[in-house]
Amino acid sequence: MSLRQFVYFALSSDRVTAGEMAAFLGIEPDETTVRGSRRTAPVALPASHRWKVVCRERGLRVDEQITEVVRRLRPHTGRVAELARRLETEEGSDGAAVLQIVRYFNDSEEATEHSLPVPLDQPNLFGWHLDRDVLDFLAATRAVLDVDEYDMTPEATKD
Repeated sequence: MSLRQFVYFALSSDRVTAGEMAAFLGIEPDETTVRGSRRTAPVALPASHRWKVVCRERGLRVDEQITEVVRRLRPHTGRVAELARRLETEEGSDGAAVLQIVRYFNDSEEATEHSLPVPLDQPNLFGWHLDRDVLDFLAATRAVLDVDEYDMTPEATKD
């Protein structure tokens, strides 16, 4: 079985742009989305502005990717938490901050690199956990945890 996965921490807003978030935080994002941005292809328009710190490093378990994202954000926890609370207040809803985990199982893009059975000298990428440091960061920033897992087996995607 092949696996492709990545993790990101994002702050979202209908009104505050990713550039304004970056200026407040003093941290440049790895990726951004612009609410209602124009696209040349028929792609869903982003529902909100989004500022993201991302880890797409291959060969790491999800918890290792999460640790890398939190390591980068930890020195800025106070500012991230302050902005998340402000965005929640302005938007009138919870969930301005999110730790997103995305996993694609049986993904043909990764079939040669991360296929089962896993050799003994390679880490098992399928299991993961959240340690106390990550949980403390999520609590401090009032972030929600969102895990999306997709079975990309051709038979499964036909329906």
